[in-house]
Amino acid sequence: QVALVESGGGLVQAGGSLRLSCVASFSAFRLNPMAWYRQAPGKQRELVAFITQGYSTNYADSVKGRFTISRDNAKNTVQLQMNSLKPEDTGVYYCNVFSIPPRDYWGQGTQVTVSS
Repeated sequence: QVALVESGGGLVQAGGSLRLSCVASFSAFRLNPMAWYRQAPGKQRELVAFITQGYSTNYADSVKGRFTISRDNAKNTVQLQMNSLKPEDTGVYYCNVFSIPPRDYWGQGTQVTVSS
């Protein structure tokens, strides 16, 4: 069974930074690519970034150069460092195993609100 718990969200002004963290409770964590997704109000959930088992990373065009995804296999955690935040980054952020389509392992997410 997979459980994912996100934290680190909050309210920040445009231009500010936040660091999200996700703790994954499944033994095969290091064998899976992991991703961060977000869902803005009234919009579909979208992929923000993913990181492979070999630590390769990929980002949505909208966050390239501002966000950094990382993972710690010893702690079963995946992080998302978000800099130069914009109001359009507002949404609920979720981590998940990266797959297409996404697996139904969604946690409660963490709310990020960026004020202008």
